[in-house]
Amino acid sequence: MMSTTAEYALRIIIVLAEATDRDGGVLTAVDVARETKVPADYAVKVLQALGRAKLVSGRRGRGGGFRLMCDPKEMTLLEVVNAIDPLPRIRACPLDRAAHQTHLCPLHSEMDNIMAEMERRLEAMTIQDVIDGAPGGVLCREDKLVKVTVAAKR
Repeated sequence: MMSTTAEYALRIIIVLAEATDRDGGVLTAVDVARETKVPADYAVKVLQALGRAKLVSGRRGRGGGFRLMCDPKEMTLLEVVNAIDPLPRIRACPLDRAAHQTHLCPLHSEMDNIMAEMERRLEAMTIQDVIDGAPGGVLCREDKLVKVTVAAKR
């Protein structure tokens, strides 16, 4: 599964991408935390990690804040995740059984296939796709979740 830190990084990148068309493209850490519903201390840690990955830049002081350094139309969700906390892949059977030394057992093979599919889907979607409301998401309506299925672009 994706880590909480990686999900927070995606939320932060999306909010900063949305801010490029308003707010001069700069948001304070407090603004980012409020808009993403990420705890403030955690948001600062994630923003620093995104800065080390050269996805955002930050400036201290009056008029300072954080700005997106990548093109949302080019940056994929997977690139953000990989910069912060790559999805775990299973390369050896964690059960350490002798019969599983040369290949993954069916359980761990299927779990790794699921992670590979998640990687493929994250690679297929850009930050801008999320902002634009890419098809195939889950709509939240009151207390029901409604799956939206739309054919993928080719």
